[in-house]
Amino acid sequence: MIRQASTPRFFRRAAAVLTSALLVAALAPARLAQQQQQPPPDDDEVLTVESNLVRLNVGVADRRGTPVLNLSQNDFAVYEDGVRQTIRSFEPVAAPFSLVLLLDMSGSTLSFRTQLQMAALRFIDALGPADRVSVVAFWGQQKREGGVTRNVDQIETLAPFTTDRKKIAYAIQDAKGSGSTNLYRALAFSLGALAQEGQRRKAVVVLTDGIDSEVSREDRQASAKAQTGEEAVALVKPEASAALNAVLNAADRQGVTIYPLALPSGDLRLLTDRQLAARYPRGNVPEEVRRAVEPTPQQVAIYTSARARMELLATRSGGRLYAINRLEDLGRQYAEVAAEMRTLYSVAYQSSNAARRDGRWREIRVEVARPELLARTRPGYYAR
Repeated sequence: MIRQASTPRFFRRAAAVLTSALLVAALAPARLAQQQQQPPPDDDEVLTVESNLVRLNVGVADRRGTPVLNLSQNDFAVYEDGVRQTIRSFEPVAAPFSLVLLLDMSGSTLSFRTQLQMAALRFIDALGPADRVSVVAFWGQQKREGGVTRNVDQIETLAPFTTDRKKIAYAIQDAKGSGSTNLYRALAFSLGALAQEGQRRKAVVVLTDGIDSEVSREDRQASAKAQTGEEAVALVKPEASAALNAVLNAADRQGVTIYPLALPSGDLRLLTDRQLAARYPRGNVPEEVRRAVEPTPQQVAIYTSARARMELLATRSGGRLYAINRLEDLGRQYAEVAAEMRTLYSVAYQSSNAARRDGRWREIRVEVARPELLARTRPGYYAR
């Protein structure tokens, strides 16, 4: 079950515009020949430019890593495949964001929901007052109907986009769920919601272990014949996942930056060490016990590939992966994400190669006029 947000205002406007256009066409057919001889109006030209814009969120720091917050459009140069591009729009670091706070409510987070929710509240407090936030929870449930068991997506918009911090806080505290993890479906849902936010700067902050149930089944099948962890990892190609690439392509089109916060439950080695520490708090684990809890090759492939995909979500979108090794660090790392978002410039350009949608990789490079500064953004996109 996916609960959609309310019908966006621009659909109603589009209907009104369409009605007006039909009336004009019916009442004034004589104008058609004259209009065909004239160039398209400026508004149409602007819409064409906007539809082809490549949007980037760009962080700039000095060589000590200190963010630089006072740059202007003239300080930036953008290159695509080595060719300098014309910047069409620019927003300073103070420009507000529209962001989805995406919460993993699958069974793997049940034991620390209170810490999760408190950390998310800290994150909201660290955002700018004009940032629009939507809270989305996701999990999967198994339902048996007619003797067949199937997994049903639960992706719930707990709060539509708003600047009202009380509504956002209530939504976070109301987040509930259990069951499987439908991470990539939830990311796709979130990107669909962000598409309704117009030309604002956009981001997704997702707290999850990254172990998507459906993708994990594919990884298990791909590594079924492996005898060792190394063999299993080699058989799985994380970057080839259709679910991952659908999300990355959608994020590319909108210029959405994704920040995954990777929960400890997604670290297989950490889980194994904690299991042994609980049984043998003084150490000295018997070798036969250690062998008994060693993960299977398929488990190694699943967890390794899941973390690799989360890294790809971050780097391809210009974000950063935050690995949470201790739950005590969760609030601090949420705050770091909020702080980083407040250091990003937004730059948009129309690709000089926009006519060629050949599916090839286009490399992006951003340079800053001051040579002592370093710029960071997404590395490129596929021209689809």
